[in-house]
Amino acid sequence: MEIKANEISSLIKQEIQNFDKAFDYSKNLGTVVEVGDGIATIYGLQDVILGELLEFKDDVFGMVMNLDEDSISAILFGDANKVKEGDTVKGTGKVLTVPVGNGLLGRVVNALGLPIDGKGEIKAEKRYPIERKAPSIIARESVNEPIETGIKCIDSLIPIGKGQRELIIGDRQSGKTAIAVDTIINQKGKNVICIYVAIGQKNSSVAAIYDKLNTYGAMDYSIIVNASASELAPLLYIAPFAGMSMAEYFMEQGKDVLIVFDDLSKHAISYRALSLLLKRSPGREAYPGDIFYLHSRLLERAAKLNKENGGGSITALPIIETLAGDISAYIPTNVISITDGQIFLSTDLFNAGQRPAVDVGLSVSRVGSNAQFKIMKQVSSSMKMEIANYNELASFAQFGSDLDKNTKDTIKHGEILTESLKQDQYSPFTCEREVVEIYAVKNKFLDEIQKESVHAYLDDLRTFMNNFYMPLLDEIKDKKVLSDELDKKLNEALQEFNKDQKFH
Repeated sequence: MEIKANEISSLIKQEIQNFDKAFDYSKNLGTVVEVGDGIATIYGLQDVILGELLEFKDDVFGMVMNLDEDSISAILFGDANKVKEGDTVKGTGKVLTVPVGNGLLGRVVNALGLPIDGKGEIKAEKRYPIERKAPSIIARESVNEPIETGIKCIDSLIPIGKGQRELIIGDRQSGKTAIAVDTIINQKGKNVICIYVAIGQKNSSVAAIYDKLNTYGAMDYSIIVNASASELAPLLYIAPFAGMSMAEYFMEQGKDVLIVFDDLSKHAISYRALSLLLKRSPGREAYPGDIFYLHSRLLERAAKLNKENGGGSITALPIIETLAGDISAYIPTNVISITDGQIFLSTDLFNAGQRPAVDVGLSVSRVGSNAQFKIMKQVSSSMKMEIANYNELASFAQFGSDLDKNTKDTIKHGEILTESLKQDQYSPFTCEREVVEIYAVKNKFLDEIQKESVHAYLDDLRTFMNNFYMPLLDEIKDKKVLSDELDKKLNEALQEFNKDQKFH
């Protein structure tokens, strides 16, 4: 019997039209055959999709992770101890979603978007699926506006732009979270919404960050998503995706968002634990083969949208913890290759008193000066080279004291420069303050003073500029370009300040 092509196509069309009508999700039931460690193996549930939300008894939910020949495997959310072998499971026909909208601002939520700060229910404007398609290349535009961190050495040497993904990487206790928190505090009054995703952190650490953000008025425009170390791996796994969905809502409203993932090392470990429990084949360092895809599909959602698509942006600051400074390990190299640059924090610099302990040689921003105000680009253009020259000469100078005057001057200037880049935590600088201080150091106004007096000099300079040269600071803030006229005014102001200095 011959089957005609038009008959096949009409049959397929009919099946598609009747697909939703024909299937009743309330009758899509399965039975738990094995449960443990936040994973349930289920027999039945013939018509489920990957990522579908499953309903267990007593307000426990799950998400489909494996579709095997005879069964499915799901990760559990809620009190997994309530789920027992033989329990009935119901398919919902929906994917996992989280609440999004302005109601989340100022709140601390868990990975499912439920409040954990004791401030009552959250009124969500919408619900977004945790897994969403990243904006297409056509919908994006190149990164061209800076996110001001308020940290002098980052804004001048490793600038971050709106829509960029800049990795913060270093050993534990080297100041990674401090950089992220200072950047969030510095967004006050800049119309940027901030989301801090804590993955596998202690609850006490997250509470301390909440208190700091609250103290500096940053919680008004911030959301904290907390999947703590005490929770099962499934919640740690979905937390960054939930945070990114919350960020996408604001980006689609044309707003700028800064999202911090602290940290993706623990996220990778939670996914490795889930994968091994789901019996997925381990590869390098026991991570499954799709660990790269896990982080790339998360971070690709950070973007700068063009004007036709609202012009919003998501800037991502993923954090990765290294072991003994090994940035060539599996997860660090994965995330380095996904992101648009990295800020590398050195434990040696941290212990030597250089805070923030940014290693300028290993840190890079692939967006570069496109993500800087023109005036910042003008005043900081040669700084990286000067620091590199200083580091090279300082290492040679250890072996002998008979140095010529040029070498001594270069070393002295380098010492002053690196000392001037030190900055206290929770004290982000304004753009105009950074410009004035960098200009003063670069043009050698501080080269006659002792290294120990650098910060006293800069503090006095700030007071002097605020008292006598406020119009000049306003001009720097408004124009953001170092014209010949502005250069002359700045030079004269610094010469006047240097006349009565007690630091010589």
